[in-house]
Amino acid sequence: MPGRSHGRGSIAPFDPNVFLAEAGSGKNLERFQKKQKIYVQGDPADTVCYLRKGRVKATVLSDHGREAIVGIHQTGQFFGEASLADARLRTATTVALEECLITFITKEAMLSTLNSEPAFSAFFVSRLLSRNTRLEEDLTDQLLNSSERRLARILLVLATSGQEADKPHALTFSQDELAEMVGATRSRVSTFMNRFREKGFISYDSHSGRIEVCTALLLSVLGL
Repeated sequence: MPGRSHGRGSIAPFDPNVFLAEAGSGKNLERFQKKQKIYVQGDPADTVCYLRKGRVKATVLSDHGREAIVGIHQTGQFFGEASLADARLRTATTVALEECLITFITKEAMLSTLNSEPAFSAFFVSRLLSRNTRLEEDLTDQLLNSSERRLARILLVLATSGQEADKPHALTFSQDELAEMVGATRSRVSTFMNRFREKGFISYDSHSGRIEVCTALLLSVLGL
């Protein structure tokens, strides 16, 4: 997509953030509420998604009916990029963990912009590399760490990024939702949450599900 004209033939540099914030040919902006499905495993894979606001979980359902969380996408991340390759169907179900604003880009528009705009290509690759690093850390966490450490890491991941580490970050999740993400029973999560609260790592209202995470203190659970 060419840059924008600002009079007398001047053209502004291509800005990926502006491109992703506007609807247009091959682009559509949609809003999703908490727990709303964005797409379902087995749906046609014909768009790439860019998460402009919110958090999204990706889950996979096995042939035996067992569901597993395979990733949590955060603001500023792409997902569903397998549609750019040979994937014809979605391999996971994505669900909004909170109110989300998502830009959907068709495969054709995405490939065209990647080919014509080097700035967008660099932006796209950098976001994918960052997300893949996180996914590798998530896999290591699931394979090697205890349930308590996994819960601590999930809370840190869900805590709003880009804020000062010594300030609490507010979240709203039930113990059932956290148990699903951690891969533990609700009773185990309840035990860990109470332990974190007693140590001052979090403040937690089990009735409303509101959690305030003290990032600097919770990092001590992970030995960081």
